[in-house]
Amino acid sequence: MAFTIAVAGKGGTGKTTITGLLIHYLSQKGQGPVLAVDADANSNLNEVLGVEAGLTLGQLREELERADMMTESPIPAGMSKAEYTEIKFSQALTEMDDYDMLVMGRTQGAGCYCFVNGLLQHQIAKLSGAYKYVVVDNEAGMEHISRGILPNVDLILLVSDCSRRGVQAVGRIQELVRSLDLKPQKIVTVINRAPNGVLSDGIKEEIAAQDLELLAVVPQDEKVYEYDTEGTPLVELPEDAPVKVAVRSIIKKLGL
Repeated sequence: MAFTIAVAGKGGTGKTTITGLLIHYLSQKGQGPVLAVDADANSNLNEVLGVEAGLTLGQLREELERADMMTESPIPAGMSKAEYTEIKFSQALTEMDDYDMLVMGRTQGAGCYCFVNGLLQHQIAKLSGAYKYVVVDNEAGMEHISRGILPNVDLILLVSDCSRRGVQAVGRIQELVRSLDLKPQKIVTVINRAPNGVLSDGIKEEIAAQDLELLAVVPQDEKVYEYDTEGTPLVELPEDAPVKVAVRSIIKKLGL
């Protein structure tokens, strides 16, 4: 089974940047194959990695759910939903040299998606067995994991910026993880965008109050903003960029 890493935090904390660089370095180290999963409807993991996103599983879910109600179903006559799902699922997988990527897309709408979610869960479970690592960029509510669509999680990496609200948000996510009984092997926290890589006493106190295990502090890196505004993939940052140096250190500390 693949070792699954779930990255979570509130929007705007640089969570997707950390996720993308984590995938990049695991792939570079020859730790692949890696399956990258964009499970945040508002994130752009493909842009951090510099790849084109294909069909999302959210689009596939909606298509399958509507198929029975359409006059002309997209599913060919004589083909089951499961068979059709397998074909379309392969189209949703973006294949690169050292990693592959799935985009979950928007969360499900009104109605019961239990059958369709079961089909997707089966395909992801079958696929993930071919990888050494699965790295998931999650939304704060971790919906796809809580619904069981994505595989069991081994490591949860909580990402916050240098704000009390950010730290409180990951504290709530940690409580959510415990309430969902996900039972990861480890839950650790990374504080991102720290001025000069230093935390204030107030943030240190909040981390302790939230009972968070601090793994690393990532310094503020102005080149991330520069690359982002220019539309340049962040994996192309110089190797000595503070954020890249920090992510390499995170990988080493985790023993990945």
